[in-house]
Amino acid sequence: MTSRTGSLDRRTLLRGAIATAAMGSLAAACGSPSGSGGGGGPKGKVEATNPFGVAEGSKVEAAIFDGGYGVDYVEYANKVIEKQVKGVTVQVKPVVDIAPELQPRFVGGNPPDLIDNSGEDQIGFLGILDQLEELDDVLEANNYEGTKIADTIYAGVKEPGTFNGKFVALNYVMTVYGVWYSKTLFEANGWTAPKTWDEAYELGKKAKEKGKYLFVHGKEAATYYQTLLIESAIKEGGDEVRLALEKLEADSWSHPAIQGVLTIMEKMVKEGMFVPGGSGTQFQKAQAIWSNDQKALLYPTGGWIENEMKDATKTDFQMTGIPSMTLTGSSKLPYEAVHAAAGEPFIVPKQGKNAAGGKEVLRAMLSKEAAANFSKTKLAPTIIKGTVPADGYGSTALVSQSKMLEAAGENIFNYLFVNAYGINTDMLVPWNSFLAGDLDAKGLTSALQKISDKIREDDSIQKLEVS
Repeated sequence: MTSRTGSLDRRTLLRGAIATAAMGSLAAACGSPSGSGGGGGPKGKVEATNPFGVAEGSKVEAAIFDGGYGVDYVEYANKVIEKQVKGVTVQVKPVVDIAPELQPRFVGGNPPDLIDNSGEDQIGFLGILDQLEELDDVLEANNYEGTKIADTIYAGVKEPGTFNGKFVALNYVMTVYGVWYSKTLFEANGWTAPKTWDEAYELGKKAKEKGKYLFVHGKEAATYYQTLLIESAIKEGGDEVRLALEKLEADSWSHPAIQGVLTIMEKMVKEGMFVPGGSGTQFQKAQAIWSNDQKALLYPTGGWIENEMKDATKTDFQMTGIPSMTLTGSSKLPYEAVHAAAGEPFIVPKQGKNAAGGKEVLRAMLSKEAAANFSKTKLAPTIIKGTVPADGYGSTALVSQSKMLEAAGENIFNYLFVNAYGINTDMLVPWNSFLAGDLDAKGLTSALQKISDKIREDDSIQKLEVS
């Protein structure tokens, strides 16, 4: 259900932002350092070109999650830092199981200087919160091109890395969600990508005339349509929709904005606009029906889809993304509003021997040169705006992600409750039934509300702090 090379990264951005949900044992494990640790380390002169006072000739130990993005993009920082501080060397250590390998070092008071706290076994943030440097000064510093970093990043970047009011995790990669289609196929048929659900419905009728379908789904990814539902509902009803869902409020799934989208989605299902049999089809095989066979026109998912389906996409497909459709022309958020969030969280432990060096590596990674290198080699956008060229390094999907982010401006939103409480697996059951036509909108609403109610009413489950 996730990218073959980026699956851990996508789960991580959400799990990292909701550490409030699973911190008991990790807090005990990480505790207070038992050793004195390095802490200070060599100091350099603090100046405009060296805002954190990293010492010349010093070494920075960086433990980097070896997942979908590899570690070479952090190694690239060696090429960038030398231009600012002489002789600084970034020693990158690839790590797969972050918590098992690095928790003992927190306990011992000798953690690395920089950690990409990502992957299935990431360290819970609240358990080490007091042992982490706050990173506001990184965003307040100038980048290597002389511009304040805070002025170069997308909106909402700090939120996923802020815990109990402390900004301690800098998420580096932007994950953009949308609805994807083949620009080549649409141009050949004179179709226009829909901006509203009514337009999508009309497109579905045109697809049927060509012997095609509007949508396709796979059994493990049926909740991609829940993501699309929530996105459109938040656009229609505004933040009150998001807050009601995040807080697991009673009747939250009955909000008029949610029901409006569900109604037209149900109509599409009943009129055969979904490829039949999706609830019994492995998700990547279902996606290939869209990307390779082109039997379906649209597919809602995240920006990882291009890489995930690179071996099963028709030549000259020209994969292109658009924001989720609005329900009406009077939605609280504009059509251009986009569901996106920063992921791949980097932290700087206070007890590291070279905390200043850890921050300097982040500053290097936040330079336009390093950000452009990441996008070119990983075909994914970073949190730095304006670093993807017009041709997207040959990736139409990357180009469209950049365009969506730019067009959204401040209208970038995210939600966390599904992954916070680990309820996606439960939600797959009713969604597969709904998309197969075996459950109506009323039944789906009831099933989803019961899942939310169960979590809300269980006092043993720590609740997500919502704002």
